[in-house]
Amino acid sequence: MLNIILMLFVVILAAFFIIKVISKKQNAKVEEQIELDDKTYTLDRMRDFVKKRLNEITKVNLYDIGLSEEELKRRKNKKYELKKALKGCTYGDVNDKKYVKELIYDLLAKEYGVDEANISKAIPFDVPSLLTDQDKFDILIYHYKKNFGYEALTELIKKYNLDVLKYIAGETKPSYVITGEEISDIYEKEQLVLSFEDKLNVIVQRIYQHYKGYSSIDEVRDMNIDGVSGGVSGLPESFLSQVAQTDGDYLEQVMESKVPRACDSIWIFFRGKSIRLAFLSFGTESELKRVCQNIYKYNNPGQLSDTNGYKINEMKDGSRVVVVRPSFSETWAFFVRKFDVKRSTLEQWFKGEEGSDKSIELLKYLVKGARITSITGEQGCGKTTMLMGMIENIYETMNIRVQETAFELHLRRIYPTRNILTFRETETISGQEGLDVQKKTDGSVNIIGEVATDPVASWMIQAAQVASKFTLFTHHAKTFPNLVTALRNSMLRTGVFKNEKTAEEQVVQVLNFDIHLAKDFRGKRFVERITECVPVEDKNEYTFDHRNEKTLEGKIDKFFDNATHYFTKVTDRETYRYVNILEYIDGEYVLTNPISEYNLKEMRMNMEEADAEAFDKFVEENWGTKIQGSQESVMVNASAQQAETKRRGRKPKTQTI
Repeated sequence: MLNIILMLFVVILAAFFIIKVISKKQNAKVEEQIELDDKTYTLDRMRDFVKKRLNEITKVNLYDIGLSEEELKRRKNKKYELKKALKGCTYGDVNDKKYVKELIYDLLAKEYGVDEANISKAIPFDVPSLLTDQDKFDILIYHYKKNFGYEALTELIKKYNLDVLKYIAGETKPSYVITGEEISDIYEKEQLVLSFEDKLNVIVQRIYQHYKGYSSIDEVRDMNIDGVSGGVSGLPESFLSQVAQTDGDYLEQVMESKVPRACDSIWIFFRGKSIRLAFLSFGTESELKRVCQNIYKYNNPGQLSDTNGYKINEMKDGSRVVVVRPSFSETWAFFVRKFDVKRSTLEQWFKGEEGSDKSIELLKYLVKGARITSITGEQGCGKTTMLMGMIENIYETMNIRVQETAFELHLRRIYPTRNILTFRETETISGQEGLDVQKKTDGSVNIIGEVATDPVASWMIQAAQVASKFTLFTHHAKTFPNLVTALRNSMLRTGVFKNEKTAEEQVVQVLNFDIHLAKDFRGKRFVERITECVPVEDKNEYTFDHRNEKTLEGKIDKFFDNATHYFTKVTDRETYRYVNILEYIDGEYVLTNPISEYNLKEMRMNMEEADAEAFDKFVEENWGTKIQGSQESVMVNASAQQAETKRRGRKPKTQTI
């Protein structure tokens, strides 16, 4: 009996011990599950997992696994494709980006175990009040991108009029800015219903942009806008350290995000307007630095260093990128400029404004007539876009040679069957050398993306005289006299000429027309004027009348007449006059003064027969000018007078220099 009692006691004790161990394990499991739910499905943890898995995939030694020959070949191809995509996506290649994002999607869904129950641990999709401004913006862009592709941001801005001047708290003047409050209002109005796939795609994009992408601007950069920049406003880190020693209250405001830092600076360039995205931020200075160090790397342009504090390059999609860093600039900053080649037509540029039809015809005839034409204006006014639109009208029989600082025009994408070759400056090849090479490549038309240096300006004038049929180029001059003066000074500084008047004569003999673009404070772009340059002929006005004079006084008078002509030519001789043939007046394009007889004749000689006949009709309808064969009689009739009346009685802008 005692043995039975002892046995029962041992069994009960053992059972109690077993139950206690099982209970402890169950509690540990629950705690582990809580730990898993709270931390495993955060964006940081998932990003670390993705980095680790992609690193394993790209660095695994396939020969150690013991695969068959066919499987080994297949795995090697996939490994190579992934490594290529991981490299290409950092250069702005949207196809490589899509491939990497799809792989991340599969890793999270199939390996990491992200499902409908735990996905909101990363971003609280089901609780809108907990979403940040960036969360809401990412969701909105994803939703619009499904419907509009790369026009998503444009459609969002247009629908809610986000590109208008507005006042924001703490500022006394209006500015172009999109605030977090506006994004929250839009998100509330849209009432979006997201599926699990939609939520996971938003998370994949967020992980990608902090891993291989360009942080908060990653999706914005891909949109069809004019450009995006960062690090161009707010307080730099160097300034914060100075403030900390002098003004603690101000530093506290900065730390509380009441005063923006440099890493909070994200701007877009949209239809001629610079708009600040106040709701987006890089978060830290190191993240802004990472973006700056990666965004310019396409085609290995060299290292951005303290010694070489800037880089100008292009991205894989053709965008131009400029990156600067301390100590050259006060903070890290970048500027991405995009050029939408599909929209670069004259019709798209003018957008059907009053008188735009005649303006477009005039620009087409300037190109078909092989006139040397400059396109001038401030930065961001549309010079490159206008140039791309004009090139469409160059006859296909002409070979085109292009010189640029960075590849921007990308003409062969638009005209793949035409004879076009583009050169650019490099660290070892200057623009002057590039233009020298162009001279030996059977080009009919020289196009210079931007006359920005003295050697290029000097060579452009020389090439326009002898090396090509005609030249198109852009320049930053504000007025026509400024353009002539700038080109003349470039000729003098490069040592081609020593005399100012001689250099100026060469410029005005070459330059036929100037198209000046402008942009108002609301970002509207328009052609302010089209100006013709008319060289003033240097007539020999000296006489020998002194021989007919009988008296000494008469001979001296005649001598002084000739001396007066001489000193006039030497000191203040008129070399050219400029005439506006088109002006933008009160929202309307008006044809004003007629084109000179010389240019009419030259333009007609360079056109095909059908274009020449259409040009004759255009000239006669708008200026009343009769062109008879190779000779012309310029007769300004009632048509010109009506044009003058349209100009509201303003005096014609015809000036002599």
